[in-house]
Amino acid sequence: MSNRILTAMLATGLLTLVAGDRPATAQEGHQAAIDFRTATMTIFKWHMGPMVAMAKGKIPFDPATFADNAQGLATAARLNLLAGFPEDSMDVDSEAKAEIWQRWPEFTEKFKELRSESARLAEVSAGGDAEASLAQFKKTASTCGSCHDEFKEKN
Repeated sequence: MSNRILTAMLATGLLTLVAGDRPATAQEGHQAAIDFRTATMTIFKWHMGPMVAMAKGKIPFDPATFADNAQGLATAARLNLLAGFPEDSMDVDSEAKAEIWQRWPEFTEKFKELRSESARLAEVSAGGDAEASLAQFKKTASTCGSCHDEFKEKN
């Protein structure tokens, strides 16, 4: 099964879980939001893993696998991850720092950068050029990392 189909299936499943068929309490809503953002980040990690391994030389560069994962990342980045951070969930126990809500415009901008860089990565990697793909991957990974550095609690 291609990563694109898998990503679409996961996204559909996430939306089903989050939507539910009854009104949620505030706590249930917060947990649904946390579940949504955690699951979305898991999808990001799923696609980043093989590309990181190729970028670090841990596995051989395979243009088709790289491009497929880049496309999967770009597809997942089109989900509205920001919906997983409702303002009234700031005090819920999670890895999200309070700075997200205190610096919301900056957080939103970083997410837009991730969308843009991952879309560019999918475009570049579709050409199969290892050097160009890895250069764009570095930009994309840097965008991911900068958000984690500022807005995610360290484990």
